[in-house]
Amino acid sequence: MSKEWWKEAVVYQIYPQSFKDTNNDGIGDLNGIKEKLPYLKKLGIDVIWLNPIYQSPMVDNGYDISDYYAISPEFGTMSNFDALIFEAKKQGIKIILDLAVCATSSEHQWFLESKKSVDNPYSDYYIWRDAKPDGSEPNNWGSIFGGGSAWKWDENRKQYYLHLFATEMPDLNWANPKVRQEVYKNMRFWLDKGVAGFRLDSISLISKNQDFPDTPDVPEGEFGSPYFGASNGPHVHEYLQEMNREVLSQYDGLMTVGEATRTPVEKAVLYTDPVRKELNMIFQFDHMHVDYGEYGRYSDLRFKLSDLKKSMVQWQDKLHEHGWNSLYWNNHDQPRTVSRFGNDSEEFREKSAKMLATVLHFQQGTPFIFQGEEIGMTNANFNKIEEYRDLESHNMYQKFSDMGLPEEKVLTFLKYKSRDNARTPMQWDNTVNGGFSSYEPWISTNKNYSQINVASDLANSESIFYYYQKLIRLRKELPVMVDGEFTPVQMEDSAVFAYTRALNNEKLLIVGSFSDKRIRFELPTEFLDDPEIIMNNYDKAVQQNGVLYLRPYEAVVYRIK
Repeated sequence: MSKEWWKEAVVYQIYPQSFKDTNNDGIGDLNGIKEKLPYLKKLGIDVIWLNPIYQSPMVDNGYDISDYYAISPEFGTMSNFDALIFEAKKQGIKIILDLAVCATSSEHQWFLESKKSVDNPYSDYYIWRDAKPDGSEPNNWGSIFGGGSAWKWDENRKQYYLHLFATEMPDLNWANPKVRQEVYKNMRFWLDKGVAGFRLDSISLISKNQDFPDTPDVPEGEFGSPYFGASNGPHVHEYLQEMNREVLSQYDGLMTVGEATRTPVEKAVLYTDPVRKELNMIFQFDHMHVDYGEYGRYSDLRFKLSDLKKSMVQWQDKLHEHGWNSLYWNNHDQPRTVSRFGNDSEEFREKSAKMLATVLHFQQGTPFIFQGEEIGMTNANFNKIEEYRDLESHNMYQKFSDMGLPEEKVLTFLKYKSRDNARTPMQWDNTVNGGFSSYEPWISTNKNYSQINVASDLANSESIFYYYQKLIRLRKELPVMVDGEFTPVQMEDSAVFAYTRALNNEKLLIVGSFSDKRIRFELPTEFLDDPEIIMNNYDKAVQQNGVLYLRPYEAVVYRIK
């Protein structure tokens, strides 16, 4: 087995709570994932990335882990997990786990012990600091989830503990070698069970600046971003190299991807350059920031294609031969791609979903498909705050309301950007709750499930599903998709994203229109002489005298040899 099999792989992300419920409690489970393995095999994917399935009070939908060695009962048992690994292996599908080790749940035994006193064995497993002389927080860092300070006072210890996320998620102290060894021990436990690697949650935040400086330029009485002192901290690479040395390199052919919030491309090379022996790739967010507004991610702005292209091209260019890209449009923390970067109207949903898939999958890197993306699922379109389940969404609703923003505007922000957009149940068919569960789901099913579902896509040979299936198959057949050099084409075009991939004597031209109008696109000279078309989301490309006449959201891929 090649140690770099993950370069040729396509990953399918499963959000277990929302994938398939088999015991009718309204929550997806491990048996539901096992039941749908033949579907994933049909799609052609190689790897499943599972969002957290560990024991958790579910304050942050499983990222607040209270026991790293136990399966949360909502999802099933350890024997269910073992059966899933076994069945997936029979289908030729690997599984990687989501490991959240930046913070734990406040119900974790380590934290229950840590907060008892300043001199117990677990005292330094978390980040504790004294109050300022006036009793206030150690610095002005605010919680990433909104809702105020990133510090919480503990009356028993008479100290503050740090929580970059929810109050119930205290940050682990990675400066303590014992904490790191506990993490490595746990990783070995799951690797010995047969998982093929990890997605490491918020891994760029594990090393804090030990001076805990105030975030500058924050108005008096307000809280600033903790990224200032927590992102890409002083020892993060030292810790990851230790992790690689003690765990990752001890197992053959693992796949690792680190979530690296606020990591510019220059620093991404440090995480992903193979000679440094840290991670295979990272999730970066530059292209997720192109529609941010004055309040950050919660905005009602539409992106500019020029910004999107600039971001993606930069990552293709800077990581080429130095690291490896992860390719994604959406995940459990992001809105649905067809609603965000495409057009989710009845007229253009299918065409734009296929175009977006084309533009992404032909880039260099490992593609990640989020559940439902392969059938063009859309944003949730909730109209009331009561319909949302995400802690961050509720915190931001309260924050914006306290700022005096009109409720209509706040709900528009959530409708565009809430994490719940990705978390509505998988739409399997047109039966009750989209075939996800016969019981009321933990979060409402999107009302469009009777039109958008797996069953209807499987019955239609021209569906988004079969388009994704072909993209994945081509990746196995064309080495140029994996190893070819990426070169942008006509960067100044404000409606079209185009680039080439070249390897040896083979060259691909990928063209994707982001417009709902007809667009004129001049083909590069070398593609004028009747090249082969290997992908097109319309019946037949329209071209004449070296000009490609793109219809709304059209995607065309040419091949010359």
